[in-house]
Amino acid sequence: MKCAVFRDFLYTEMGKSNIYFVNKLAELLKPFEQSLEQLKIQKIKLIIHAGTPKTGTTSLQTYLDKKQRKLRGKGILYPHNLGKLQNPSAPKHQWFEKNLVTANVESFLENFKNIISQVKKDTHTIILSSEGIYNYWWDFPDESKDILSELSKLFDIEVWVWFREPLVFIESYYKQCIRNPRIASNPCYGKDLSFAEMLNIDWFSQHLNYQGFVSECQTLFGKNNVSVFKYEGDVVQEVMQKLGLATPHDNPTPRENKSLNCASIELLRTINHYDIKAKDKALLMPHLKEINGILENYANDTLVDEESRKRVLKLSSPIKFSHK
Repeated sequence: MKCAVFRDFLYTEMGKSNIYFVNKLAELLKPFEQSLEQLKIQKIKLIIHAGTPKTGTTSLQTYLDKKQRKLRGKGILYPHNLGKLQNPSAPKHQWFEKNLVTANVESFLENFKNIISQVKKDTHTIILSSEGIYNYWWDFPDESKDILSELSKLFDIEVWVWFREPLVFIESYYKQCIRNPRIASNPCYGKDLSFAEMLNIDWFSQHLNYQGFVSECQTLFGKNNVSVFKYEGDVVQEVMQKLGLATPHDNPTPRENKSLNCASIELLRTINHYDIKAKDKALLMPHLKEINGILENYANDTLVDEESRKRVLKLSSPIKFSHK
């Protein structure tokens, strides 16, 4: 009985937080109602680029950050983060998933206040980008997904997500997990696990559930508000086309993050075994990249054994891509 009362109390408090969040944002957006009427739209469009990891996300974020002035001229805002969250080497909106994982409504509101402070009278579209949205989607508590649902009352939300072929994606994501610094709350980051061992961890293997992510987003934002694309190498050009900003003179976008080969990953696993500090691992990475370059022509084998390959194909869910 006590548990039920406590649960009802929590839901009531969470409901109050969500109402407070929506009311405060609605209040901040009110001054733009007249300019939106002039633009002949009811709400500002909010594009949430959710990744996935290893689909050119860093290249896209870097491009959008560098082209902020050009985007502004077209009524599109790729917002700066709060000063305390600024990271020039990673111009993305990681606060989005971090606030949702912890259900931190106050911090989420603070970040949206910062975004709205950058909105001008001709702004019709806001773009937020972080592959961590897909990364941590399954870690979001229900109350955070309720916040996202409330957000759709204030903005015309579109979720854009790119998916790679499952085997290519999950091997690449495994490499990223090995490369990341160790985090106590994460069962995969910075560990010395083999691919087969990591595939046995639910947190890792659930990233193959493409359709599960899409279905949940469609439930929250509406079926027609979720666009699913097949990763084909140059997300920047695709996004520019979708925004109507592509030109015939655009060159292919260079890759920002070069993948480590299997030999370099095995070296990293050995380093991870000693549970070294994140700052010390960061000091080793430039040397590892040099080794990676030397070994590039020698280490071409896969990290995925045959049994794991079969498991990946069994775990991955079929996905229907949107028309481009």
